[in-house]
Amino acid sequence: MNILMITAGLPCSVGGANTRNFHLLKTLSQKHKVSLLVLANDAEMNEIDKISSLNELASFIQLIPSDLHNRFKRLAQLISAVSGRSYFLNLFIIPEMQTMMDAICSHHQFDLVLFESVLVAGYRLPAGMKMVIDQHNIEHELLERTFKHEKAFLRKWFSWRESRLLKRGEIERCRKAQVVLVTSERERSALKRLLPKQQVEVIPNGVDIATFIQRDPAQEIAHRIIFTGRMDYYPNIDAVLFFARECWPQIHSQVPGASWQIVGKDPPREVRDLAELPGITVTGTVPDVTSYLASAAVAIAPLQIGSGTRLKILEALAMQKAVVTTSQGCEGLSVTSGEHLIVADQAQKFTQAVVDLMQDSQKRNALGYAGRKLVETEYSWEHCGNRLLEVLKANFKEREEYASTTGA
Repeated sequence: MNILMITAGLPCSVGGANTRNFHLLKTLSQKHKVSLLVLANDAEMNEIDKISSLNELASFIQLIPSDLHNRFKRLAQLISAVSGRSYFLNLFIIPEMQTMMDAICSHHQFDLVLFESVLVAGYRLPAGMKMVIDQHNIEHELLERTFKHEKAFLRKWFSWRESRLLKRGEIERCRKAQVVLVTSERERSALKRLLPKQQVEVIPNGVDIATFIQRDPAQEIAHRIIFTGRMDYYPNIDAVLFFARECWPQIHSQVPGASWQIVGKDPPREVRDLAELPGITVTGTVPDVTSYLASAAVAIAPLQIGSGTRLKILEALAMQKAVVTTSQGCEGLSVTSGEHLIVADQAQKFTQAVVDLMQDSQKRNALGYAGRKLVETEYSWEHCGNRLLEVLKANFKEREEYASTTGA
């Protein structure tokens, strides 16, 4: 098939949704011809090595400059909420992308367009072009959960208002797609309740099991804790602030030699300030997260808000790390508490679970072994990619068979 893929952000092997986009693109390019259009920020426009690697996967690639993090963000959010327009549904829709799509579609015939998120799926398409939306989050659900969890009035009010505005548009855009992809069976059920006639398929998140592997157990540093993830993402910010406030003082008191590394790009000031506390390091962007994971004894994901499934947990499991998380953190993953990781939802229980694992190498090793086996079986990117190819073949079979018999 001839596929047009649209992403907000440069597909690459690190960075949440960008990681998923990269590996799905890599899989698609093995069987299909893929053209790639990317909404890219200033830094991504200059990522020459990453762009070159994408040229090996896509038959055509075009980056459209787009600075989505303007300094008037809060004012823009307020204006959108008051005017009754979803901020996030309009954030990723820019005229330059529409112009590029019109141009490329006028010269090439595509069997389908794959939007990497419902947030970028608002562009005008030629009549008859089939659409697939990859929902790595259910976006309105993420905002609803933020509203229920948040204490600060303005963020709480905006999340409530935006969740309702976004939900209508999210449902409308998904309804136009031939297939909607989600990361877990839980999300599939949730979306089917809203769109019972919609074709919704599960393509799990995955992990590069050849890269994320504990090559030398001697690298592990006693009593070291790690949190990984983009630190400009609010659920991650909320998670580390919760852990710092509710868990870290007790852990550091019980295990004086304990250290905690917060590893991820663009930490805001409130996260950077945590480095002033004893035992805490805030790294910012790092060239290779695997070396940091390799040195950790326990990985944590104390998430209170979320949607989709968490790559940080899959990566830690692949590195044979003992993981402590919340029910929200491991939602949608085929994990069992006590077998693959530890689930603890209250601060006191979370704290004790971390301390217990730091002091019990046998339990850490057992969890690490089981976690590694799980990702090898169910969550390798090869496994997830093959599932995507099966879904496309099943849902776009007639066009593919017609093309093969006519030479089109």
